[in-house]
Amino acid sequence: MSSATLPVAGIELGGTKCILTLAYGPDRILAQETVLTEAPEKTLAALEAVLGGWWGTHGFAALGIASFGPVCLDPANAQFGHILITSKPNWSGTDVARRLAAPFAVPMAFDTDVNGAALAEMRWGAGQGLSDFAYVTVGTGVGVGLVINGKPTRGIGHCEMGHIRVPRLPTDTAPSGCPFHDDCIEGLASGTGIRAALGDQPVDSVGEDHVVWDRVASAIALLCHTMVATAGPQRIAIGGGVMQRQPHLLARIDPLLRESIAGYLTVPPAPYIVSPALGDQAGPMGPIAMALQAQGD
Repeated sequence: MSSATLPVAGIELGGTKCILTLAYGPDRILAQETVLTEAPEKTLAALEAVLGGWWGTHGFAALGIASFGPVCLDPANAQFGHILITSKPNWSGTDVARRLAAPFAVPMAFDTDVNGAALAEMRWGAGQGLSDFAYVTVGTGVGVGLVINGKPTRGIGHCEMGHIRVPRLPTDTAPSGCPFHDDCIEGLASGTGIRAALGDQPVDSVGEDHVVWDRVASAIALLCHTMVATAGPQRIAIGGGVMQRQPHLLARIDPLLRESIAGYLTVPPAPYIVSPALGDQAGPMGPIAMALQAQGD
């Protein structure tokens, strides 16, 4: 069978679970399976088994791997495809990309999970027609996929804007959820940060008017301010578990951004900050978009 008629395979390697997808695109998904992210050897072996099964029954023309970070994205570096220093137990130094791609003689693309989601939204979703776009996920952590002039940022490493340090609200003295920084976006706005702020109080027990959401909305708006003042994305999509469970937050962020910019820069008219058009498929479709790019489509 010609590679032009074959689907592509993708793996979204997340901190809690991995989603494997065999597809031609979001409108033609042939298979999708979930593997829990546990010890590296157990997880990678399970991923290899699924890929091997698909290879034997369907075949695929390219493989995309979008991983939680930090990861090495420099193909010239011996650490390319490895997870670097991470707080996730036992995963630091794990070879992800080269190991998973080795059995299959097809093009392979490797990037962060959020960069993958950004590329998927630019191909099929909220970033269509744009060359400069940001995808933000607010979940257990905070990640940013930042695409400039059509390509994810590189430099000395991939984007880690979740750890930008920002001013806290004057009334916010609650603990941070980040073990590295007391005042970074992830520490203040992530699910981990929200739980740290609430202490023993369950998240589901607090209403939309609770002060913790002021902290979250302020931190994410300041993240957007930073992006507007540096990279200038043409649109920002914000997804992730926190945003899905607290839909009231999205509408608060755009006016806070404009208030923070204070007229110094021109922020595009609304809707500028939007939900991902692909919804919870933005992440899984990321490595599919990457794989299609790798095979030249």
